[in-house]
Amino acid sequence: MDDPTSLLDTAFWITSGSILALLVLSAFFSGSETALTAASRGKLRAQADKGSVGASRALDITEDNERLIGSVLLGNNLVNILAASLATALFTRLFGESGVALATLVMTLLVLIFAEVLPKTYAITNAETAASRVARPISFIILIFAPIVTAVRALVRQFLKLFGVETDPDSHILSVHEEIAGALALGHQEGIVEKEQRDRLLGALDLSERDVEEIMLHRSEIQMINADDPPEDILSQCLESAHTRLPVFRDDSENIIGVVHAKDLLRAVDKLVRRPDGMTGDLDKFDVMNVVREPYFVPETTSLEDQMRQFLRMHTHFALVVDEYGALQGLITLEDILEEIVGEITDEFDVADADVLVPASDGAFLIDGATTIRDLNRMADWSLPDDEANTVAGLVIHEAQSIPEIGQVFSFHGFRFEVVGKSENRLTELKVEPL
Repeated sequence: MDDPTSLLDTAFWITSGSILALLVLSAFFSGSETALTAASRGKLRAQADKGSVGASRALDITEDNERLIGSVLLGNNLVNILAASLATALFTRLFGESGVALATLVMTLLVLIFAEVLPKTYAITNAETAASRVARPISFIILIFAPIVTAVRALVRQFLKLFGVETDPDSHILSVHEEIAGALALGHQEGIVEKEQRDRLLGALDLSERDVEEIMLHRSEIQMINADDPPEDILSQCLESAHTRLPVFRDDSENIIGVVHAKDLLRAVDKLVRRPDGMTGDLDKFDVMNVVREPYFVPETTSLEDQMRQFLRMHTHFALVVDEYGALQGLITLEDILEEIVGEITDEFDVADADVLVPASDGAFLIDGATTIRDLNRMADWSLPDDEANTVAGLVIHEAQSIPEIGQVFSFHGFRFEVVGKSENRLTELKVEPL
């Protein structure tokens, strides 16, 4: 018959070895969960494109996060519960009834330090590397636990339905756009990303969510040519304008019949004035309709991304914006869209604009009412909402639900607005101060 002491020693070492092995498995499951959920899918995709099999497999298993987390948690709970049970049995045999409390204390410390904090810290620090390494074994675990996880998922959904919660396994908590925007905002807050870099990247991301009407030049500010004006007046107007393309109308400014380009106009005038026979032509015979190009109209609800594609496809930079009734609302150019990404673009012919943010003596800012909210937010790093209005004046009118008078003061969205200038029904200047 074997010595009882020998049996006890053998059982002790076998049980201790089993607990240690279970703690290693628990650390593996904890680290794998953190690595696979914290790893950037963009970085994994870049590694997979370079030939990394582990990164490619990690991308595949993270497609269904619910199944991944369910399998890992199931394995983690199994090994933790089994390790705790073995430790309780071992300590009870060694220390009697007090062994239960002692086993709880010892296992809590071991699991916390070696099976949770340590592997998760490593996984967060080296998320993509760790995810690539654990992807293969985790894929086998997901395959083994698939029936149980499927049953658990169905049971969880039934319980959630009792509380009126519907789950969509194919939906993502955050869209790619929101993830990138959040990362840029965080990077700027931490000083990693410069404000100009953040604004350019966000500007490019927002093109698909913004419409032409938000950045178009309003019809009240469009320089137009009257086709019935004398040729000398038309030529003078084109020469005095800072723009190379001008809409041409007849009878009424709403009746746009074409667009004249400064180069086409110059060629036509030069051909008329400097004739091949050396004689000087008569400018009165010039007809602007001989050089106008067909106008290009776009709806005001077109997204900036779609409009930029249309500009590139049609090899044009100029479009007139109309509403649903066909009435002229404004115009937009390719340069306007590019300015939403890179900021204001000026050349030697542009008229220098006054500073949008003019500090007042009391610490507030004097702002032109026609300034767009988006431009103001980018310049001042504010966060005024632009859902209901495009300009600062429009925001004040929307919030006031009326057209304010000079001297009226409003406070909303964390800012104080005072009407300083007004022309008819248009707010020309506002004093804005963050509260």
